[in-house]
Amino acid sequence: MADDLPALVSYLDGLPEPHIVFDLDYRIVAANTAYMREYAQNQDVKGRTCYEVSHHFNVPCDQAGESCPRTRALHSGQRERILHLHHTPCGEAYVNIELVPLKNPQGQAVYFIEKMEPLSLAHQNTRQQGMVGRSPAFRATLEMAMRVAPTTSSVLLLGESGTGKELVAQAIHDASPRASAPFVVVECASLTETLFESELFGHEKGAFTGATSARVGLAESANGGTLFLDEVGDIPLSMQVKLLRLLETGTFRHVGSSELRHTDVRVIAATHRPLREMIAQQQFREDLYHRLSTFPIRLPPLRERREDIPLLAETLLARVAPSRHLSISASGQQRLMDHPFSGNIRELRNVMERAALFCDGEVIERAHIEHALAADAWAATTTTTDPQLPGATQPLEAVSKAQRQALADAALWDAAQAHRGSRAELAASLGISERSLYRKLKALQAQAKPGTAR
Repeated sequence: MADDLPALVSYLDGLPEPHIVFDLDYRIVAANTAYMREYAQNQDVKGRTCYEVSHHFNVPCDQAGESCPRTRALHSGQRERILHLHHTPCGEAYVNIELVPLKNPQGQAVYFIEKMEPLSLAHQNTRQQGMVGRSPAFRATLEMAMRVAPTTSSVLLLGESGTGKELVAQAIHDASPRASAPFVVVECASLTETLFESELFGHEKGAFTGATSARVGLAESANGGTLFLDEVGDIPLSMQVKLLRLLETGTFRHVGSSELRHTDVRVIAATHRPLREMIAQQQFREDLYHRLSTFPIRLPPLRERREDIPLLAETLLARVAPSRHLSISASGQQRLMDHPFSGNIRELRNVMERAALFCDGEVIERAHIEHALAADAWAATTTTTDPQLPGATQPLEAVSKAQRQALADAALWDAAQAHRGSRAELAASLGISERSLYRKLKALQAQAKPGTAR
């Protein structure tokens, strides 16, 4: 086997993807030019372990909390694929790993060929667009998305509002063979029954009042690309059978026409609704559900990936205040991680935008975060699907008037302590009059014990 290495290395050197060859002890015995350029910065890696070069670990991946493709390949004796977070000259980046065991005449693996394929859709750079995270829950979602992306399978994205379903759908499209074709979004929740049919399938001139000209539908516009059905659980029941026909045959008719048309689309659907319960209640077609859910992917809520919050917050800051280069203090990050975020990433984005407005310097402190969170507390409308979650706000009907008042008082007091501007500015940020703010603060001060902070 060792005698065959020079020929193998010569072959790998002509491939555009980074490749290495390592032995049973994880020692790299060869690396092609693409690997040396992209991951080794042209430094010699022979004799070093793959886990030290790729991850800066001092133990194998499976001893450092990562999945190890070598271990999996040894057990299966076959090619294995896995998602890894690798060190590169530009920082950490997600990489698709494909590992092939090389066996001796006795059928025992003695070397491994590892191919690396960078993913541009997920990263750790806060100044780039795309999916961001490194928690186990995030990485499981990303691995599922990247596994289905190269196929034509229908995908159903399941998750709470604000978990980034459209971003995942776009990532799947961008990593698919259809990436150069259109990615067309259908906002199902905003369409009535009549509008849904017209928007999705198109209509002929005069098909209904106001149809002054013929119009191409979204299904036809997405031909060759991806059709993203956002909030598919909101599609009217009477329209679901027509959608099913489109998915099964690729055919449809314009409203007002008998002519059968054809479109070639890959469908990705998303919903926060419990579709199986809706099927039991005859609010959603079971055959449509099975057609959409060839490959279901669950998107975790933010409370299941708390370790991603600091990175997400920095990324969102770079997007809402791109010219300021703001950072978040350690105590500010901790306060964010302690918050339940029932609105998930969408709520986090709002909080970071408010915090940026409250911050006059370059570092967002805990007080700025408290101030930003206080606006939502004053609105007192946030609910959570997990009422047992510590610190989560319960639905209003489950909270007593006294509890709601105590919550609002505490939020107001925190906001007042954190605010460094005028009282008028504070009142405006909380959506109340300056006179009301004065009365409330005076009452809260009177309630506080002498010599103590509230």
